[in-house]
Amino acid sequence: MKYLVGIDVGTSGVKTILANERGAVVTRAFKEVPLYTPHPNWAEQDPEDWWRGTVDTLRQAIASSGVDPAAIAGIGLSGQMHSAVLLDENSRVLRPAILWCDTRTTEQCRWITHTAGEQHLVDWVSNPALEGFTAPKLIWVRDHEPETFDRVRQVLLPKDYIRFRMTGAYAMEVSDAAGTLLFDVRNRRWSHELMTALGLPEYIMPPVYESTDVCGTVTKELADATGLLPGTPVVGGGADNTCGAVGTGIVKPGRVLASIGTSGVIFAHTDDVWVDPGLRVHTFCHSVPHRWYLMGVMLFAGGSFRWVRDTFGELEASVSRLIDSDPYELLTAEADQAPVGSEGLIFLPYLMGERTPHKDANAKGAFVGLTGRHTKQHIVRSVMEGITFAMRDSIEIMRELGLSVAEVRTTGGGARSALWRQIQADVYGAEVATINAEEGPAFGAALLAGVGVGLYPSVETAADDIVRVVSRTEPDPEAMKRYEDFYHVFRSLYPALKPGFDRLTDLVRRHG
Repeated sequence: MKYLVGIDVGTSGVKTILANERGAVVTRAFKEVPLYTPHPNWAEQDPEDWWRGTVDTLRQAIASSGVDPAAIAGIGLSGQMHSAVLLDENSRVLRPAILWCDTRTTEQCRWITHTAGEQHLVDWVSNPALEGFTAPKLIWVRDHEPETFDRVRQVLLPKDYIRFRMTGAYAMEVSDAAGTLLFDVRNRRWSHELMTALGLPEYIMPPVYESTDVCGTVTKELADATGLLPGTPVVGGGADNTCGAVGTGIVKPGRVLASIGTSGVIFAHTDDVWVDPGLRVHTFCHSVPHRWYLMGVMLFAGGSFRWVRDTFGELEASVSRLIDSDPYELLTAEADQAPVGSEGLIFLPYLMGERTPHKDANAKGAFVGLTGRHTKQHIVRSVMEGITFAMRDSIEIMRELGLSVAEVRTTGGGARSALWRQIQADVYGAEVATINAEEGPAFGAALLAGVGVGLYPSVETAADDIVRVVSRTEPDPEAMKRYEDFYHVFRSLYPALKPGFDRLTDLVRRHG
């Protein structure tokens, strides 16, 4: 029996799994990583923390599994997208990594759009300039820390920094490169045109590979520290979203992933390049070789539900500790007592601004339609519905572009609740399915490693053989009709409230 390692370098921590070639997870290990916010809207991490987390979780996973290291056929890597690791000529980290959720770069995004032109962004990199992407972070460092920028000789993303430490090789694969805003997504190469327009030297970006290519092998130093064998292959791997899609079987047209974690992601596989002319959804390279995907992102999906738990759920949290249950289960049980549409209470889940479709850092959360009849039951349900309405925004853009949405596979918090699965089916107007894989991006990374070392003939075969649907939720026709009416009201609220959101942002900046 052969085994595969999947490593996910996430924002909350590093997760390592060890799975056998049939897809059964033998062991897992996780180490939390600190997040630093030295100024408002900043988010940074120390790459050395990722490295320590990788070494520690590899050591724990291998030791606890009892697996002979000689049976480990390959290692796959996944990680948070966009976050910038800057190295000098001696491969030393120059400053803390600026993360995907850092929003300090609004001015740099405007400059990129003005300098390149929005149509050139469509033609050259298939995406708009947004605060989360890597390129604006590089421009910010050039603008505000020129001494540091002058010393930059290599730019890596989190998982690729870990690859460098594991193998000594500089490499990036196409799915993560696509999220830098410096990558020609259509042709799967760095965009000479945009890098020239922005005055960025091309030598700072590493060679790119497909996600299943072997990009290096484990060094003796790492082997000594973890129990791995020197020379164990390390494949390209993928961005967390593409590895999550591989691990849930989103590797063929017609399948859509709705992932509700802290953020919310709608991910749709495409065999060809599809670009939204309005750049409301992203077009990136898939970890399936020579395939692509469309993705819509809402910034605070499950995060909005966590806000409800923290703000309104003190009683549920106390009870859950007494009966050893999950406070979210108690909250969703209360929400189940409220009717479809929450008696006209609509929640806008823009507590951290919004990416898709509004691209507006000033967007705010709001309850609209609140009356004296509404209770906590209505409030909790309206938050679940508002999050789902916002996820549907991305699905509607994809349908508008002509993409088929035959089956929505849901993961994260939206998959664990029967009520939320039904709300999703009714709001999306599509069958909602759950699958047997629950390990997230680390599992997809392990499958990519299996393809890279020849255990599976293709990503599609690996996913279809290992990932299975375990439940299906059909939409209720009557609830669909009612939600259609409420969704159209939801769609009308952001444009009406935007002037107020902008004004409030200005007031907070001036008065605190």
